[in-house]
Amino acid sequence: MVKRDSYLQRLVRNMWNSEVKVITGIRRCGKSVLLFDLFYEYLLSKGVPENHILKLELDQRRYYKFRNPITLCEYVEEIVGTDENEKWYLFIDEVQLTAKVVDRENGNIEVSIYDMLNELKAYKNLDVYVTGSNSKGLSKDIATEFRGRATQIHVFPLSFAEFFSYAGGDERKALDTYMLYGGMPRLLALKDEKDKKDYLTSLYSELYVKDIVERNGIEREDILNDILDFLASQISSLTNPSNIANALSSMKNEKIGVTLVSNYVQHIIDSFLISMAKRYDVKGKTYFRYPNKYYYTDVGLRNARLNYRQYDPGHIMENMIYNELLRRGYSVDVGVVTDRTGGGNTQKEIDFIVNDADKKVYIQSAFRMDSDKKETSELTSLLLTKDFFKKVIIRMDIPHNFYDDNGIFHCNLIDFLLDRVALF
Repeated sequence: MVKRDSYLQRLVRNMWNSEVKVITGIRRCGKSVLLFDLFYEYLLSKGVPENHILKLELDQRRYYKFRNPITLCEYVEEIVGTDENEKWYLFIDEVQLTAKVVDRENGNIEVSIYDMLNELKAYKNLDVYVTGSNSKGLSKDIATEFRGRATQIHVFPLSFAEFFSYAGGDERKALDTYMLYGGMPRLLALKDEKDKKDYLTSLYSELYVKDIVERNGIEREDILNDILDFLASQISSLTNPSNIANALSSMKNEKIGVTLVSNYVQHIIDSFLISMAKRYDVKGKTYFRYPNKYYYTDVGLRNARLNYRQYDPGHIMENMIYNELLRRGYSVDVGVVTDRTGGGNTQKEIDFIVNDADKKVYIQSAFRMDSDKKETSELTSLLLTKDFFKKVIIRMDIPHNFYDDNGIFHCNLIDFLLDRVALF
């Protein structure tokens, strides 16, 4: 079992902070293991009695009755009581499966899980933890639903560092495997290549697509699948719902509405299967509405979506870098800078603008820089910013890291992924 210490330590730091700890992330990425195994074992090691940790797994049949938030709340209140000298912990798995119900004993008011959790977190002797796999089911604004009293911890599939801590061996071979199959934790137990591919494919057919369809009342599952394919083929490329709608209309020989596509894309984002990076004008200090970039939360899921037909390492590398930056808690945008040399007005792209509070770094992803044209392309965008923030090019084709004559830091991808170099 991979320890996932960074997430575990965040849970530990936020114990008894008077807030609900909300653990989010795509299904099967390891949220339940983090809470029900790793954090559970931590509590036991600190002397917490096993019977003082209440565990409700709402995707298991024996816990279905607790999908009614009133039933859940009454059950917990009856056990916990009011003795503040007895400390209790509540774990709820897949909280998005709960339903809104009518409280007939209190004026027929509609009650949600948020109402019940807000009630439970008022107990001084109860520390509450929940997991969820859908931002819509948890509400996009968790802070509002929990009245400003929630701590969100977003869990990603295994990072390369986490994967390598388990797999070991040659770093480059491990990276090649990771770039192909990604970091879904279950893969660590599978040795056969076909088993790995079948597992990733089954996650779509048996889990992700069904979840999105059922939760959002999707009527055109075929279009949803087409959008998943399109976004998988377009990682690291600029696009928007209008472009997607036009492409699908041509492919299906029928008119596909932009609004429908936009809604379906948002449902996919809400499921944490993909994320969207907005474009930011470095000089104008404003965001563009469209087009944006879309990245898969896990590159293995992206490759499986395309049946491994488009294995383009440059785009996969960029997707991995984006995920790693988000995993480290940074704010990440796609940068745009205008080149006005020679009287022109050309927009140049910076792959990522990374912000950490008042600190900023520009990052280019370059699988290799093996020609003067490629080198000029990567360097020009960074130099056009004309500021003093750190500039980095992450590469696969260099054996060691160095600064060039322009003060730009050239960083090996593996060193970056294994956190051997400081970005700031």
